[in-house]
Amino acid sequence: MATSAKSQKRSQQFWTNFILIIISIIWLVPILGILITSFRPSQEVFTSGWWTILPHKENIEVDRISIADSVDVDGPITIEGITATFDEWRTGIELDDGRFIQWYGNKRNRELVVYDEQWVGFNTDLTLKNYSDVIGGKTITYKDGQGNTITRYGNNLGGAFLNSLAVSIPGTIIPILIAAFAAFGFAWLNFPGRNILFTIIVALLVVPLQIALVPILQDYVRMGLNGTFLGIWLAHAGFGLPLATYLLFNYISTIPREILESAYIDGASNFTIFTRLILPLSVPALASFAIFQFLWLWNDYLVALVFLGEKNKTVTIAVAELVGEKGQDWQLMTSAAFVSMILPLVVFLSLQRYFVRGLMAGSVKG
Repeated sequence: MATSAKSQKRSQQFWTNFILIIISIIWLVPILGILITSFRPSQEVFTSGWWTILPHKENIEVDRISIADSVDVDGPITIEGITATFDEWRTGIELDDGRFIQWYGNKRNRELVVYDEQWVGFNTDLTLKNYSDVIGGKTITYKDGQGNTITRYGNNLGGAFLNSLAVSIPGTIIPILIAAFAAFGFAWLNFPGRNILFTIIVALLVVPLQIALVPILQDYVRMGLNGTFLGIWLAHAGFGLPLATYLLFNYISTIPREILESAYIDGASNFTIFTRLILPLSVPALASFAIFQFLWLWNDYLVALVFLGEKNKTVTIAVAELVGEKGQDWQLMTSAAFVSMILPLVVFLSLQRYFVRGLMAGSVKG
């Protein structure tokens, strides 16, 4: 009986792991394709798929056949013992030995290309030019699938990257500091109207920020804050405070009361207790909210477009413009996508050990 239970458990674990691996592969394959595309030369992007950098069979040009001037290309043409029309040769004909012959260009060229399917190893022809073109914002020159030289003016994603940093870092720190003070007060201090104020803050979690954009924008125009970093810092602080206060309150309220009472007996003030005890003990919750807030601000498009606009455009605005302006130049868009992903990944990976601890704060009380 015990053996059967263990066997069933191993079988369940196997299938669970197998399904998770399949899902991970399905999710990673397109991301890998986009990553590889971001390093490929433009002409190869237009003429072949990203998977061609891996070992594969490919039709390699091995010879060219010239048609004599005496041959009438408007009639049947015999090559390698096969007679066919110009349209058939232009489509391509496969020989018995596996070779493939195709007419090159139009009738005036009077030339056919012979291809043979051969194994091709890893293609190491990769470049950082796409990244330099996207980040630098300089004139971009590349070749399309037909070999034509295309010249465009690049988007300065480097400047947008710095603007996103200028928005995200203060927009994360400001609500965390304010919410930490508020959560400490709601959790441990008694003052009139505490429960009503906390209920209002919790209720604000369900209010969509979109309904506040127009009134805030009107006030910003009157105060001259529209298009400034201060304006968007205040807006993001206001939008993020309800969640931050609620999350930190759940964590701070679980701190043992004996610790605070000992500090009070030693003569510590509320501010000293907050800075010396509450903040160090609340690092998991602070880091958890910091991840949420930073990722939201970094990926935000609507609020940045409304309050900053084109003057101080962020990464999301610059990438959106890249899609509109260079819809066919998608080797540049893949590079821009990974440039915009670098910092959020670093932030998440550096703080992810606190993530679950912060989310689970206050969920269980003994």
